[in-house]
Amino acid sequence: MHEQVTVRTLFKKKQEGKKITMVSTYDYISAKLCDQVGIDCVLVGDSLGMVFQGLESTLYVSLDEMIYHAKAVKRGIKRAFLIVDMPFMSYQVSKEDAIRNCGRVMKETGANAVKLEGGEDIAELIHKLVSIGIPVVGHVGFTPQSVHALGGYRLVGKKEDEAQKLKRDFKALEEAGAFMIVLESVPSYLAQELTRDSKSITIGIGAGPHCDGQVLVFHDLVGLVEDIKPKFVKRYAQGAEVFRQALQKYKEEVEKGIFPSEEESYG
Repeated sequence: MHEQVTVRTLFKKKQEGKKITMVSTYDYISAKLCDQVGIDCVLVGDSLGMVFQGLESTLYVSLDEMIYHAKAVKRGIKRAFLIVDMPFMSYQVSKEDAIRNCGRVMKETGANAVKLEGGEDIAELIHKLVSIGIPVVGHVGFTPQSVHALGGYRLVGKKEDEAQKLKRDFKALEEAGAFMIVLESVPSYLAQELTRDSKSITIGIGAGPHCDGQVLVFHDLVGLVEDIKPKFVKRYAQGAEVFRQALQKYKEEVEKGIFPSEEESYG
């Protein structure tokens, strides 16, 4: 049995040059599978709005929904480090609201950290959260909650002004006390530069191989999502096809009277 993963464990991996693994998922069974194979961190992402609920973006997910899913995920993990996304408008209205909502997530779900999108604009809030004992993961580059402001899903940081803003945002989060920062859809060379000079742990998603670790959504990496495949996703299984075959077989056997057989029936 592996020991519980902590912030200290994660920093030790960074210092030793060992890559950190993270998977984003939303339910008990997939979280349990992640834990069984030794994934370091499990993220309950607000991407559940799109992957689990079938919505067009993450903007519609509520705080109560995040808490509901995080509680289910927590029951599935014994050792992985649990991070929960703070959804859109749960921390942007006021500092008091943000602290109360982050506190709710920590208390009600048993999470090890919360994750917030944004840069310089939320640095002061992150500093306050960290000072009262709430570990914070930052998120810069493409930030899904700002999808409309960014003009859709795209690479961020290729243009010089964007790259400079990204560096400022990253530095602000680091100085505010975010122990980990997710870099999403960022040029590989920029992620490498930020990682090399950073005291914080960097986790990439579409940010190349040089970050301290990587994150993918469970449903993407096992091939359950077929209609969209971002460039940064690698499918390690054809999950949707496996599931379809099982369902087809079940349908056929019920229709032909093969299932349930005597073996699946009570005498």
